[in-house]
Amino acid sequence: MLPPPTPDNLSTLSVPPEAAGVRLDRWLAQSLPAFSRSRLQGLIAAGDVRLDGNMVSDCGHRLKPGQRIDLVVPPPVAAEPVAQAIPLMIVHEDADLIVIDKPAGLVVHPAAGHEDGTLVNALIAHCGESLSGIGGVRRPGIVHRLDKDTSGLIVVAKNDHAHQELSAQFADHGRTGPLERAYLAIVWGMPRRPHGTIDAPIDRSSRNREKMAVVPEGRGRHAVTHYEVLDTYPTGSTEPVASLVRCVLETGRTHQIRVHMAHIGHPLLGDRVYGSGFVTKAARLPDAPRQALAAMNRQALHATLLGFAHPGSGETLGFTADPPEDFAKLQNSLAKL
Repeated sequence: MLPPPTPDNLSTLSVPPEAAGVRLDRWLAQSLPAFSRSRLQGLIAAGDVRLDGNMVSDCGHRLKPGQRIDLVVPPPVAAEPVAQAIPLMIVHEDADLIVIDKPAGLVVHPAAGHEDGTLVNALIAHCGESLSGIGGVRRPGIVHRLDKDTSGLIVVAKNDHAHQELSAQFADHGRTGPLERAYLAIVWGMPRRPHGTIDAPIDRSSRNREKMAVVPEGRGRHAVTHYEVLDTYPTGSTEPVASLVRCVLETGRTHQIRVHMAHIGHPLLGDRVYGSGFVTKAARLPDAPRQALAAMNRQALHATLLGFAHPGSGETLGFTADPPEDFAKLQNSLAKL
């Protein structure tokens, strides 16, 4: 049953002549860009849409000119994850989105083994009523993720429209828009070329389902990483022990940089999953970098640059974040070799 209409939750529209024969859900999505099509389909199925005063539950109903559509949007329900007051390093925030410099060790989204203490829990507490509802739930909209032990920049949507627009940009991977993502990584050795492109599909490993792996062409998902060597340690050595590399993503697959750099023989320092064969090499480091790596206790990966088009204004936004203290200490100790 439709709730009592109020000015806050009732939208009334009149079908124009050019919409004749168009599906109900498609026209609503075009007319109400603040809602995703899937969200509108859910409202139709729930009986929250009336056509000329009669309830309609068929998303594919073909419209006629002059028909009146009444849409009642229920208020967002509370998010399932609980609000938790976890400190956040906020880089930017407005009515549509929030950009966070995520610390290493913070899981982005609740999952098995990490039901709370996540970035989502922290954002529910921080944003409060400014979350206007994504898919009918008052929750932050995650459009991309960083591994638990990867630090750096992440953008999160605060409403349905922003979630839809940002998701489209990340799905497009910057091919037709200003989306840009760059990471700093410290890798073992030095890549043969100072810059290059790794174009290799990635899929779940057949040997270990908890790992990703490069797979033969025709399998897995297309994955492309561009890299550039910024520095080597020790500088001037013909066989550096490690290198500082800047990676730019053309796609966004799970563990992509970690898998791709390991694939070319240069896994990230501290990566226990994809760099396990370099444990002995880590033990042979001089005292300062060996202690810094042990204290870091994670892969040396930081999301340093994030750029995208604002989902409301269309303005191109760009943010940078310096590596955290543990990354900087490892880098500085290697630079003194």
